[in-house]
Amino acid sequence: MRVAAEILVGLLALLHIYILVMEMFLWTTPRVRAAFGMTAEFAEDTKVLAGNQGLYNGFLAAGLIWGLIAGDPVGRAAQIFFCICVVVAGVYGGTTASRRILYVQALPGALALTAVLLAG
Repeated sequence: MRVAAEILVGLLALLHIYILVMEMFLWTTPRVRAAFGMTAEFAEDTKVLAGNQGLYNGFLAAGLIWGLIAGDPVGRAAQIFFCICVVVAGVYGGTTASRRILYVQALPGALALTAVLLAG
């Protein structure tokens, strides 16, 4: 179970790196605008805010990666903490911005958290 937990945490970190890249560097591109349902004008107007969101997603990824490379008990504690952060961010985003965030962010976070807790 430990290997499965580490794989899920690693995939969660990769997801947040991907979100960082989209929000910090690709926000105004046609593909990202279409994914978020934005006009070119709205994307340009919110570019700085999206970059800030991307940075926070990078912090989540960094914490998850730290949890994978740090020895226990610190590594496991970091994985639990940052998975909880992902779930909270996903639930907040899902209730305030788009329900899709519940499935894209909160659900993977909850699955990784469950696996880490079960791995003991």
